[in-house]
Amino acid sequence: MDALPSSPLGWVCTGVTVLFGVTMLCMAKRSLAEKVNLLLWSLLPPLLGLLCVDMLGAAGGLGVFCTLSLVSCVYLGGRALLPVGDKAVLITGSDTGIGHALAKYLDKLGFVVFAGVLDKDGPGAEELRRTCSRRLSLLQMDITNTTQVKEAYLQVSEKVQNTGLWGVVNNAGILGFPADGELLPMSTYRRCMEVNFFGAVEVSKTFLPLLRKSRGRLVNVSSMAGGIPLPRYAAYGASKAALSMFSGVMRQELSKWGIKVAAIHPSGFRTGIQGTSELWDKQEKELVENLPADTRQDYGEDYLLGLKTCLLHMPTYCAADLSPVLSAILHALLAKRPHGLYTPGKGAYLTLCIFCYFPLWFYDFFMSKMLSTDSVPRALRTSEAESKKP
Repeated sequence: MDALPSSPLGWVCTGVTVLFGVTMLCMAKRSLAEKVNLLLWSLLPPLLGLLCVDMLGAAGGLGVFCTLSLVSCVYLGGRALLPVGDKAVLITGSDTGIGHALAKYLDKLGFVVFAGVLDKDGPGAEELRRTCSRRLSLLQMDITNTTQVKEAYLQVSEKVQNTGLWGVVNNAGILGFPADGELLPMSTYRRCMEVNFFGAVEVSKTFLPLLRKSRGRLVNVSSMAGGIPLPRYAAYGASKAALSMFSGVMRQELSKWGIKVAAIHPSGFRTGIQGTSELWDKQEKELVENLPADTRQDYGEDYLLGLKTCLLHMPTYCAADLSPVLSAILHALLAKRPHGLYTPGKGAYLTLCIFCYFPLWFYDFFMSKMLSTDSVPRALRTSEAESKKP
């Protein structure tokens, strides 16, 4: 290793090492939040390269170093974030859950946050007033109400003026009552589409003129159920799948304006989207009352009553820490090269890969084992019992 600088190839390796190190340090200086991560990745190629020089000679070491440097540059280029500055972001559904946590998170980072809430006088809005800075503005914004969406646009455009709006995060959404697709009333399908899809589309279309001014970001919070079929989520999954497809099309169409679009597909997180017990009772009553007599007979009262168990146990299977989702949204808002799709949370990426790259029968088998339940419709129990009779 002492003879390394005496050869021309050794000097090239040393020069590239210095240049690469300076570049990584500059990147770390511009992105303080990623400083430690960047520095570690910047040290790895030179160290491994020098080790290979000692073992393989200057030529082999330089080859390994250049390869590792290329990989590091690609990785770090994707991690590099733009400065927050005075960037303004609109978030829908900030009363609770992801939207509420995101409003606090972005406000703490220095963003100018416009938090759209369903109830401006509700507990969620009041907590944002109490805990966030004066930069945060609350907007009364039912995304299914065209008048409120237009009023919110006027308020935001008045404040940002010629600067434009840097980001729109379509987060507002509803779950509906988890049940077999045959059992769900049409009102549940329509309501999920109205909020989860049509509401997000209207907000996007309304605020796009402000995003064009800043060449900013459109971020749509979809769901794992929007990328893969999940039993008992026909209405919710269909609406989120529509939102994900909308995101993909808009990503292609808006690129000519310099606007980047991303879809977020979180796995299970504890957000309160399932609602309250009073809401469950109302939805369950609506479901049962709209069932034809023969369908109710085939499924059985015990099966129908057991559907509420899914809602009761849902929080126990969901992660309480929302930081993976918040980090994904932040990257979508600030990364120089944001991803088109983010899958934060355990299992989100794995199940998507199984659905996309494995035979459908394997995916169905996998999900049946993952989501196995002892609840069986009455008619199937009866037919199974009769088949076992001698």
